[in-house]
Amino acid sequence: MLKGFELETQPLTDYEEKVLVPVVARGLAAKRGRKNAVKNKYICERLTEKGYKIDEIRLRKVVNHIRIKGIVKCLIATSNGYYVAENRKQIDDYTASLKGREDSIHAVRVALSDQAVVAFFD
Repeated sequence: MLKGFELETQPLTDYEEKVLVPVVARGLAAKRGRKNAVKNKYICERLTEKGYKIDEIRLRKVVNHIRIKGIVKCLIATSNGYYVAENRKQIDDYTASLKGREDSIHAVRVALSDQAVVAFFD
């Protein structure tokens, strides 16, 4: 778990893995193409209406699990929601976006580490 993000990063519970993952994966697999994107909040509302216990934070963890394990192939997450890519260009564009964010986070981490050395060890 990450410090400060304990809820978001704790492992999936048995309920999340055995009950929610299959239900969410089935729903997301049907969202092929950008025009069919579905937002986190909408998914949570529909699942809650059907009696499932889920919130937006843990849904992100469930979706992350689905993506990493390849349960739903080529699942993209954008500000417009989750959807399954329709072509290679969508995957390439998305992975380039992920790489840019990864590089940005890395740059901030390095800069803060450097600043801490100067600020606290001079």
